[in-house]
Amino acid sequence: MFEGPFKYGLFQKAIENGLVKINIRNIRDYTHDKHHTTDDYPYGGGAGMVMKPQPVFEAAEAIKTELSAEGVSNVPVILLSPQGRLFTQEVALELSKQAHLIFICGEYEGVDERVCEHLATDEISIGDYVLTGGEIAAMAVVNAVVRLVPGFIGSPDSLIAESHTAGLLEYPQYTRPQEYRGWSVPEVLLSGNHAEIARWRREQSLIRTLKRRPEMLAKMKLSQADEYVITRYRASTVTGVEEK
Repeated sequence: MFEGPFKYGLFQKAIENGLVKINIRNIRDYTHDKHHTTDDYPYGGGAGMVMKPQPVFEAAEAIKTELSAEGVSNVPVILLSPQGRLFTQEVALELSKQAHLIFICGEYEGVDERVCEHLATDEISIGDYVLTGGEIAAMAVVNAVVRLVPGFIGSPDSLIAESHTAGLLEYPQYTRPQEYRGWSVPEVLLSGNHAEIARWRREQSLIRTLKRRPEMLAKMKLSQADEYVITRYRASTVTGVEEK
């Protein structure tokens, strides 16, 4: 599952250029029975299967031993779990500052609690829903984290105005042609007035966030100018003339 996403586009270039190294381990390789069993029925009964602790511990410990030989210690071990803390851009930035990370992909009904208590140093969820396994969640987290590594994105400025980076959703983006099917690019973007363009983009970010993710604004410290934009927008919707 991992080979495709990590051998494509910018990821492939980052790996080739030595910016990042992805080391994939199959937990089945750390089992000791002929069937390579990684799961079993839960104690106490109930539906589903539970990941056994032994192969998970041994897989992680094998990686830690290899890193230790390189002088690396205290590597975060992150379990992808629907019970973990919610993954955000802020968490992605936090993790991007780590030189090494180990991710454990939860499966089935979950993993043995001893993995959570004595091996994982963090648990992360990518949303309030349940997947068939933690692989897709791990891919999402790795993608968001690695793209913050210096050199991964061609222009560092691309990261600054992205949705969630500054606490707001990103403003609308346009490119050629100037008019398509009767829909025109906003005149301000063609003006060459960088101050006005910056002001328009800030306003659009505020309005878009207010419309789509209003809870994000509650976490922000807004300036008087920001508050004015929001008040004006709310007034326009009450009168039925929504600003564009």
